[in-house]
Amino acid sequence: MEEISGLLAAGEKALGDGDWVAARSAFGSDGVSETAEGLAGLGNAQWWLGDTRAAFSCWERAYALFRRSNPAEAVFMALGLSLLYDANYGDRAAAQGWASRAVRVAAEVGDPVISAWASLARAGSADDAANVAAWCEAAYGVAAEVGDRDLELCALSMWGSALINLGQVIEGTALLDEALAGALGGEGARPDTVVLTSCLLMRSCVRGADFLRVVQWTRSLDSFMERYGCPYLHATCRASYGAVLVSTGDWPRAEIELTAAVELARDALPAVQAEAAAFLADLRLGQGRVGEARRLLTGFEDRTVVRPVLAAAYLAAGEVAMAVSLIRRQLDDTTPLEEARLREVLGAACLATGDVAGAVAEAERLSDLGTTTDSGLIAARAARLCGRALLAQGKSRESVARLTAAQTWFGLLEMPLEVARTRMMLAHAMCSYDPAPAVAEARIALAVFEDLGASADADAAAAWLRAAGATAARSGPRGLGLLTKRELDVLAVLAEGLPNPEIAARLYISRRTVEHHVASILSKLGVRNRTEAAAYLTQVHE
Repeated sequence: MEEISGLLAAGEKALGDGDWVAARSAFGSDGVSETAEGLAGLGNAQWWLGDTRAAFSCWERAYALFRRSNPAEAVFMALGLSLLYDANYGDRAAAQGWASRAVRVAAEVGDPVISAWASLARAGSADDAANVAAWCEAAYGVAAEVGDRDLELCALSMWGSALINLGQVIEGTALLDEALAGALGGEGARPDTVVLTSCLLMRSCVRGADFLRVVQWTRSLDSFMERYGCPYLHATCRASYGAVLVSTGDWPRAEIELTAAVELARDALPAVQAEAAAFLADLRLGQGRVGEARRLLTGFEDRTVVRPVLAAAYLAAGEVAMAVSLIRRQLDDTTPLEEARLREVLGAACLATGDVAGAVAEAERLSDLGTTTDSGLIAARAARLCGRALLAQGKSRESVARLTAAQTWFGLLEMPLEVARTRMMLAHAMCSYDPAPAVAEARIALAVFEDLGASADADAAAAWLRAAGATAARSGPRGLGLLTKRELDVLAVLAEGLPNPEIAARLYISRRTVEHHVASILSKLGVRNRTEAAAYLTQVHE
């Protein structure tokens, strides 16, 4: 028993230090892994290490043991299982079942704090935002009275998310900010509090296209990530984080996070798989890899989150009729943000077929949508389509005014690809009456496209510049010349066939740093996987 107690203590210390491997070793030892405490700790370690299935198995077994010996701890197991079944697998039925179990067992315990935690499980699995807000507000009241900071911060975060769903965006966002500030400030005792508060803020910001807020908070998370790793451990919030990185132009890191999200979602229900696939497909579209984007979306075509990306992929492939058909069938069943993208793609499809009147009509509908929301992204899309429609009508100067407004909006949202695309449209609009500034705009756009790795956009920009009589040699992928010295070192070891842990050991860097370097190498070389990167190096040396 003394040995088991010592291993449990060592495991708890390792969890507190963020040493997940050591925690897994301690909790997984003979004897320890047969106790409720050992199984709970082993589940936590497995979860942080990315083995979600093993984690759920441990937690379910721990719940059964705690139910007989320590019902209060059983409530916490049920709470975690409820939240994570929804966030990782999209399994609402399992989430609601575990939430009901948490509430029932908490009632048997009779402790108001335990009951407040159980009410958060119920809130996390409910669909009625008004009820969710009320339950979270009540849980916050209990937490404030007894001084349970983890409960307080989690309740504030879930309350804020519910208020946003009710349309109270300013008040809800303020609560999300407050909760994450307290969690990162060390008020809570558990790293899981940072995970919950950061994931809820992430998903709420992605829904509202508030990318700047995510970028700012992500910088504040740096020290937490250094110690514990990425807090976006759920498939849903990890995919959302990757989507933000795509939009804000950090494509090497987006590659890491979205690939991880797709892997995490592999065992999930189709709704979660579709979201991860859609965000990764959006990155592939930006990179000009249209075929890969289409393949990622295969089997998810009926999912709401996929439709705007699929429509854009059809248009990029020149299948205009398919894009138009898809959009017209789906416009009545979308969120405002998805509708805005669909209408912009539909307007572009109209222009591609010479239907100027249709493009004007879509621009007007998109502008009307913008007046009913406070979304900067919708305003940006509306202004850009209006600008394109005006240009198609021969109204160049009016077009420039609208495109300039769109460029400003996209800039405020920190979306460099969309800023550069709008610059190219400005170049088109200005070239008839102000050619020199038009060429300057196109050159800036070309530089951004090349820096991002947006190859199709870069090729189109270079072709436009050449047609305008300007020199526009594509720098293109410069092969190994694009890589930093450290990336070259990583590539050399990678080419030997070593996995990331061995690369990290060989070069005396962290595994996370290796992951970033590998993703950057793949992106810069324009290859799909490690095997192709190794082959590229071999070809160069030959």
